[in-house]
Amino acid sequence: MDRNLLELLQESDKIPTLPVIYIQIKELIDNPRSSITDIGNVIKKDSGLTARLLRLANSTYYGLPNAIDSITRALVTIGTRELCDYILGTVILSLFKGISEDLVNMKSFWKHSIGCGLASKIVATFRGYTNPERLFVAGLLHDVGRLFIFKSLVEKSRCLMTRCTASSELMLDTEKAVLGFDHTDAASVLLKHWNLPENIQEIVACHHHPVSAKTYPVETSIIHVADIIVHSMELGHNGERFVPPLDAQAWDILGLKPSMLPPIVDQMDRQFEEVLYSLYPESHDA
Repeated sequence: MDRNLLELLQESDKIPTLPVIYIQIKELIDNPRSSITDIGNVIKKDSGLTARLLRLANSTYYGLPNAIDSITRALVTIGTRELCDYILGTVILSLFKGISEDLVNMKSFWKHSIGCGLASKIVATFRGYTNPERLFVAGLLHDVGRLFIFKSLVEKSRCLMTRCTASSELMLDTEKAVLGFDHTDAASVLLKHWNLPENIQEIVACHHHPVSAKTYPVETSIIHVADIIVHSMELGHNGERFVPPLDAQAWDILGLKPSMLPPIVDQMDRQFEEVLYSLYPESHDA
């Protein structure tokens, strides 16, 4: 591990802790004796979280024929693991408040992150991937390491942004040059610290270089392509000025055809704003 990153992580106050509500929900889901009612009762303690999940359940993202009017019904219809994924993604991004606007606009960052989550699910569907919704959270969290850098290393991040503005470098490369590590390295350590599932750890850590993924190369390639699609569509902003290059091997791994891109983009156009509002209603504030 890079020395600068190691020193940063040794400062325990720099590492945010996962909210109690997520930990409680995760423990219930992992406990075979708990019921859907038990899980629903914990979720309902947070009115904002409840509202987000119900909006998502009733959106075109799922296209369910009947309205979902309770968290219990959402858990039954959509599934506890999947809803837990959405809770995980939204609570983690919510941890990074107070980041200076000169580094990143959080509304724009949420748009990019949710866009990547949605694009990951759509690309996975076109690829014929089983249970494509499970990739949403990996897409949502793919740049969480950058938020950690912006929040923990403010002055170095300003140097990073200044250098990026004055050059044609990808921010990923500038991170390595200025900090000695990049946002995927930071995310890898963060996700391990939080003991998140190994598939999410590897996907997020390798999403710029999918062929380096040893266990989940297909899933990592999906997030890689989804990220590029969202950059190309200019949905939000994660601090990067340029569209990252496509890894040709990742495209080959997925076996996608160029003719699939227009319908993928069309589905993004139809669903993005509704999913964005479901999970991040602040995006529509004046």
